[in-house]
Amino acid sequence: MKKLVFVLLLGLNFISCHKANPEKENVLIIVSNTEDMGDPEKHFAGNNLWEVAPPYHIFVSHGYNVDFVSPTGEEVPFSMDPLGISSYTIKYESFMEKVSHSLTPDRVDYKKYKAVFIGGGYGPLFDISNNENLLAIIANIYENGGIIGSCGHGAGAFANVKLKNGEYLVKEKKVTGFPNSTEVTKSWAKEGTLLPFLLEDKLRENGAIFQTKADLNDKHDVIIDQRIISTMFLPSSAIVAKEMINEMEKLHTNHK
Repeated sequence: MKKLVFVLLLGLNFISCHKANPEKENVLIIVSNTEDMGDPEKHFAGNNLWEVAPPYHIFVSHGYNVDFVSPTGEEVPFSMDPLGISSYTIKYESFMEKVSHSLTPDRVDYKKYKAVFIGGGYGPLFDISNNENLLAIIANIYENGGIIGSCGHGAGAFANVKLKNGEYLVKEKKVTGFPNSTEVTKSWAKEGTLLPFLLEDKLRENGAIFQTKADLNDKHDVIIDQRIISTMFLPSSAIVAKEMINEMEKLHTNHK
């Protein structure tokens, strides 16, 4: 029943999709190559399909080109079954074909991209958050006027990004992501003990104004602050993508 409700909620988000971007601007999605957390029981890290495929669908259905980049350009592991819109975008929108040919960081020209999105799954904490080339790409897209988006653990991917002034990207900005209060109750990463860091702790350490469940009207709220758009949990991943498009369209209008 929970899966059915989730799929129905996603469906409501996609009904309003339209071809709104005839100029075919580019969006970059960063994905992880890390499959497990390095423990003997091989707890899965990877990427959460429901946090990557729905945003991809939103971008392409609004007329944006999407490229994928990963730390190594090799296999990109996903968790979760391809239900609902994830199944649709795999079958009809070349999702797996695109992601299986992810770029390596050295092949990315940041000037091409209006936005960068990072979905959840634990993988980004292991091989994106500490990849200097990917962190530089995120910083350059942002400082070139671009939009940054994330869902769940994806915010951990840019927690360590530094701007040209030496300050962390997230400093004094409202950001949310998978919170400690949920992390320590889940067995997926042994209550967080298998992780290189807890996302909430790292964001706070680097100056973010982390938004907890207590700060939000609803735990699925999307937070927008100074061109960073984030949410805690996977049901809102598609909404993040739509809000990123709204922000890109505002910037495009203002620059006319």
